Amino acid sequence: MPKRRIYVEKVREILRLYLELNYSLRDAATALGVSKTTVGEYIAEFKRTGLSYPQITRMSDTQVIELFEKSNSSSNPMYEEFSKDFEYISKELKRTGVTLYLLWEEYRRGQDEGFSYSRFCHHYRMWEGKQDPDMHMEHKAGDITYMDFTGKKMHIVDPDTGEIEEVESFVSVLGASQLMYIEFVRTQRLEDWIWVNENSFIYCGGVTRGITPDNLKSAVTKACNYEPLINETYNDLARHYGTVVLPARSAKPKDKSLAEIGVNLSYQRIFAPLRNMTFHSLRELNQAAWELLEKHNDTPFQKRDTTRRQLFNEIEKSELLPLPVDRYELKRYQVSKVEFNHHVYLKSDKHYYSVPYQYTGIKVKTIYTSRVVEIFKDNVRIAIHQRDRRPYWYTTIKQHMAQDHQLVDGWNPHRLLSWAEKKGGSVKEFIQLMLDQRAHPQQAFKACLGVLNLGKKYNEGAMQIVCKNAIEINSISYRFIANSLKNKTYKIEDEDPGDMKLPFHENIRGKENYK
Repeated sequence: MPKRRIYVEKVREILRLYLELNYSLRDAATALGVSKTTVGEYIAEFKRTGLSYPQITRMSDTQVIELFEKSNSSSNPMYEEFSKDFEYISKELKRTGVTLYLLWEEYRRGQDEGFSYSRFCHHYRMWEGKQDPDMHMEHKAGDITYMDFTGKKMHIVDPDTGEIEEVESFVSVLGASQLMYIEFVRTQRLEDWIWVNENSFIYCGGVTRGITPDNLKSAVTKACNYEPLINETYNDLARHYGTVVLPARSAKPKDKSLAEIGVNLSYQRIFAPLRNMTFHSLRELNQAAWELLEKHNDTPFQKRDTTRRQLFNEIEKSELLPLPVDRYELKRYQVSKVEFNHHVYLKSDKHYYSVPYQYTGIKVKTIYTSRVVEIFKDNVRIAIHQRDRRPYWYTTIKQHMAQDHQLVDGWNPHRLLSWAEKKGGSVKEFIQLMLDQRAHPQQAFKACLGVLNLGKKYNEGAMQIVCKNAIEINSISYRFIANSLKNKTYKIEDEDPGDMKLPFHENIRGKENYK
C-alpha cells in the first residue's frame, strides 16, 4: 500500500514540524514541498480531533485516516457532501486520460464554493487509503490483463480406471474492473497456454492494450528484468489480437499483484466450494468452476457497493480492443538450412518443401500451422505451401526449380517404377533402389530416366542381366549400367571353378610342405 503509507507519512511530518519542532506554516510548507494553505488545513483538521500530538504518534496509519475522516464529517458539511462522490471519482480515474485535476475542475464548475485542488486530492486520497490495497492502484480501463497459473491444483478422476489426474488452473484479472476468468487445463504447455489466453479474451468480449503473464516458459523464453525474451508464438498471438506482452519481472510480485490476488480469491471462492466434489472430465470441472466464477464477479467488493461485473460494464468494456474475426491459429517455428536440392526439411512431419533454388545452402525460418507452411528469409516470405504430413514426400513448385531440373518435371516415383516394370522385375528393383538411396527422390529422377532410356538402345534381356548383377554387387548407379551394356560384360559366361587347375612350377610347393 505505497500510496497510503507515503501520504500518511507526509501528514505525520507536517504535524511533527509544526507541533514538535515549532516550524511556522510557511517553513513547514517549504521543507515538505507543499503550499502554506495545505499545511494550515492539516493543522486545523488535527486540532478538530481534540487529541495531542503524542497521542497521534502512537496511532496506526489506518486509525489516523479514520480519525481525520471522522473529524471532517462531523465538522464540515461540505466534506460530507463531497464524500458522496468518492466512488464516482474512483471509477472515473480508471478511464483513459482522466486525472484528479480534470475531476476537480468539473467539481468546481458545479458549485461556486468548494475545496481547493489540494484539499480535493487530500480528502479523496484519505478515503482511498481505507480501501483494499489493490483497489486504489490506478489501473486504467482497458490497459492491462494480468494472468497466471495457480500453484495449487484440482484433479479429475477417470470413470473407468479410477485414475486421478491433476490439472492446472489458469486465472486472468482485468486491471481496472478486476473482472476475473478461470479455466482448468491439463498442462502449462504452449498449446494450453495459448488456448486459455484466447478464452479469457473471448470471455471479456475484447482485449486490453497489454497482457502481463508470469514468467512461465510458455510465455517467456528467458526471464530478464530489463529485456525479457518473449516466446515467439506467444508474441504472435499478441500481434493477432492487437495487444502486446508485458511480462512481470522475476521476483517482483507487485508487477502482477492483481493476478496474485485473483489466485487467492480463486482458492477461496472456487477451489474451496469444489473441494469435496468428484469430476470425471475437464468439461465437468470447468462448468462447475464457471458457475462459481459468475457468482464471484457479481459479488460486491469489500467496503464497496459495486461488483466487478458492474464496474466492468461501466468503465472497462467499452475500452477493450475488439476481437479479430478469426481465432488465432497456433504457429510453430523452425530455423534450418535449405538443402542442396533446394528443399527445406520440416522435422515435425519429415516432409520436404521447395524454395527458389537461389536460396540453396542459406538459413531460413519456417513458420507452419495445421494447414499452411510458410518459409521466410529476412522476414520476407519466399515460399508458401499447403501442409502435407506424408513422411519423406516432397512438395515442389516448378518455378522453384533450376532450369535443368525442370526437365524432369511431371515425373514421379510411381511413373518411373511403372515404366521399369515393363522392362522386367530386376529393372524395376534396380530403379526402386536408386530412388530409395537418394535423400531426395527427385534428384534420382534424371539418373533413373537415363537407365530406362538405355532400354531403347539395348534389348530387355541385357537390361535385366545387367540390373541383376548391379543389385548383387550393390553398385546402384547409372554409370555401372551404362558401362556394362557398352562393354558387353553381361555376355561373359561364368567359368566353373572345378575345372580350373593350377599350372606346375618349381616354385610352387606341395601340400606335404605344410604339415
